[in-house]
Amino acid sequence: MIETTAVMSPLEKKRKVKINEAEVAQAALEAAIPKPTGYHVLIALPNVEETFGESTLVKAGKTVREEYILSTIGLVLDMGDQAYTDKDRFSTGPWCKPGDYVMFRAHTGTRFKIGTQEYRLMNDDSVEAIVPNPRAVSRA
Repeated sequence: MIETTAVMSPLEKKRKVKINEAEVAQAALEAAIPKPTGYHVLIALPNVEETFGESTLVKAGKTVREEYILSTIGLVLDMGDQAYTDKDRFSTGPWCKPGDYVMFRAHTGTRFKIGTQEYRLMNDDSVEAIVPNPRAVSRA
């Protein structure tokens, strides 16, 4: 229920309703994000720019899609309860943690989208590097 007060103007009340609807929609999208199980890691891909650099030249839909598919850097959101627990394979401990930007192979993992955000669900050993500055890295 949206609360409004008698001192709010009709425009302020309308804005509050729109803000609340946006928050509800965002919460619903976040609730739809799957929880990784086992040894899987959930990665959020950076949103691909739809224009070239600072120009107003718009990329073709195919180009944007290829950039998503070929993405090699993402943000670790969550890990399954068995990720990095194999002491033989990960003797030095986990290779990454939630909040780290990591590098992985272009076609690694299961790709899926919720709303406009693209994600990958991949095996824990698919992470190849932690990336301190993801904006400094580009595909060769």
